[in-house]
This record gives sequence, structure tokens and C-alpha cells, in this order.
Amino acid sequence: MSFYQTEAPITITCNKRLAPMLEKEVADLGFKILETFVTGVRLRGTMNDCIRLNLNLYCASQVLYSLGTFRAQNANDVYRFLSGMTWEDILPDDGYFSVTSNVQNETINNNMFANVKVKDAIVDRIRDKKGIRPATGPRQDAAVVHLYWKDENAEIFIDTSGESLARHGYRKIPGAAPMLEALASATILSSRWDRNSAFVNPMCGSGTLAIEAALIATNSRPGLFRDNFSFMHFQGYEADFYDTEQIKLEEQIKDVPDLRIIATDHSEEAIVNARKNAIAAGVAKMIDFEVCDFTGTEIPKDHKGVFFVNPEYGERLGDETELEETYARIGDFMKQKCGGYYGYIFTGNLDLAKKIGLKPKRRIEFYTGKIDCRLLEYELYEGTRREFTPLPFPEG
Repeated sequence: MSFYQTEAPITITCNKRLAPMLEKEVADLGFKILETFVTGVRLRGTMNDCIRLNLNLYCASQVLYSLGTFRAQNANDVYRFLSGMTWEDILPDDGYFSVTSNVQNETINNNMFANVKVKDAIVDRIRDKKGIRPATGPRQDAAVVHLYWKDENAEIFIDTSGESLARHGYRKIPGAAPMLEALASATILSSRWDRNSAFVNPMCGSGTLAIEAALIATNSRPGLFRDNFSFMHFQGYEADFYDTEQIKLEEQIKDVPDLRIIATDHSEEAIVNARKNAIAAGVAKMIDFEVCDFTGTEIPKDHKGVFFVNPEYGERLGDETELEETYARIGDFMKQKCGGYYGYIFTGNLDLAKKIGLKPKRRIEFYTGKIDCRLLEYELYEGTRREFTPLPFPEG
């Protein structure tokens, strides 16, 4: 039986602090999660399950299908175990493969050395069994094999994703200091937005937050924007199964006719680029783009939802002294214009966040790059208090 129908441990990785949102996504797809850790979740499933996971997940980075665990004190142990595996039945004869790794072993001071040992073991095995030498290199657009090795515990995986799922594939013009698509999705999924009420996104930059909001609201999955994954490049791949899953992605898209998504930026170039990205994602008609200062952003009064802003925070863009005034103005605008909304500020500078002048109801921890960030939630009252109840994640 092909391992495309054989169950094995699956590890789905994500950026640090995205695991709670990833866990919910995976559970809502009907999978039983065995373990959640800081940068991912574990479950059991087949390679075909990996296909479905790759196509549907907003917050994931890689989907890893385990081929086996072993003990390894040094690189020779890695070579010895892997050269005994039946790679001639796993990789196609005319295939190309690359190796990635996550190594924490005292005998290894450079992951590339471990990668070479993995590559040598696979190449030597196939050459001995079939008399051919598969091509190898750094590209991740074909078959990818992943080694996890910590202390003496090692595990070898098929990285069924290849290039990272965290980049959803539609963004052609990233702009300055763009938010990673998986992170943008995770912040939205962490909010109280019900996916029907207004989503207002000033300082939108390249438009990532607004675009991800439109995709989430319509249940448009990231797999719609990719046509190449590592799982396509192993023996036993069932193109018919993939095609069926792709059709399901199309069929589960839904219309949200009264949805208002508003994205503004003071930069005309940013709005031009954001609109181009929205066109590539197929959601341009859902988003009202406008060039203006954030204080000129329309705040719909008839279907109040969330005010969501990711301002500069002095690490890569903007002068911190000038930004203090900007944050104070954001706070004033939320208090004066956004009554009845939930306000969200994503920032990597909590000192600047104090200038908002409001007490956050929640502080949700995130990372962007190596910067410790928070998504700050503000309940903006207008008259009687209004509660928002988030909808469950849409089922695929």
C-alpha cells in the first residue's frame, strides 16, 4: 500500500505563538490533535491527509509526514540509519530532492553538514539499488526531506509542503516591512470579528490584513493560490485526489454580500500595490481602498465590527518620538469615532502602545521575525455595551 494511504505521525509547524490558532484550524478540519507545542501540533494521518492540510491551513508553515524515528549520537549514525531506508521506493527515478533540517546536537555546529549526510545517504542508497544518481540542490519546489535531530533523538520526514505555507502566494508586491500572511491570519482569527460585520484597516500598507480578512470571511483557502507542493514529487502521488480537493476548495467559497472591508493608507503607492495584491487574491471587489490619513478612514455605523491597525513601531520603520504622537492620535480616533467597535492594535513596542490612552481588554502574544509583539484588544463603548460572539472557524 502506498504511504499516501498509510497513517503515520504528522507534525504541522507554525511560527512561534501561532499554535493556538493552528490547533483550532486543524481540529475544525476534523483531525484529532495528539499534542500541541510552541511551534506546532502533532496528529496521525496519511499523505493524502497532508494534501488536505496543505491546501486548507491559514496559519501553518510546514506539514511534515514522518518516515521514522531513530537514535543518533553523531552524523555517521544518521547516515547509517537513512541509508538503510527504501528511498528507491519513495523518490522517483528522475526526481530532484532537497534536504532541510532542525538540528540541536553537540557534535554538529553547522546544519549544512547534517543536510549533506542525509543527502549522501539517500543518493548512495538509490545509486546502489538502481544505478542512478538523483539530482539534489537547495530548491524547495520539488521533493523535500526534513531531518529533526535533538540530542540523540532523530526523526526523518517528508516535508509535504516544500516552500513555506506561511506565505499564501497571492502577494506580488510586499511593500515595506510587510506582515507575514500566516501571522495576519492568526491575528484576525484571534480577534472577535464575526466575519460579517465591518473590518476597518487603516495604515494598510500592502493590504495583507484586509486581504486575509476577505479570504477568511469567504472561506477562501490558501491552497487556491499554489499549484506546486512537495507532496506532488514522491512516488505514489495521486493527482486525482489532489484535483478533487482543489474542487472542494472552490465549492466551499461563500458570498458575504453585505460585508464591508475598508483599507486606507496615506501613501498612494501603498494603496496601488495593495489593490494589485487584492486583485491577485481575487478579493479586490470586496475591499474599499482609499488614500487618506487614518483619521479620514470611513467608520461604518450600520454594521459595527472591528477597527484593526498595524502601525509602525520603531524597530524598522518610523522614528519613535514621532510615533508617540501617532499612537496618541490613534487612541483619540478610536475613542471619538469607533464607538461600538472592537479596536485592535498590533505592535512590537509596548511603550508606544501606552500612548493609546486606553486600557486593553486583552493582550495576545505574537512574534514577527524576532520581535516580541502584542495584539491589543480594546472594547470601544457607545451607549449600552454590545457583545461580539466570534463564529466558529468555517469547516472545509
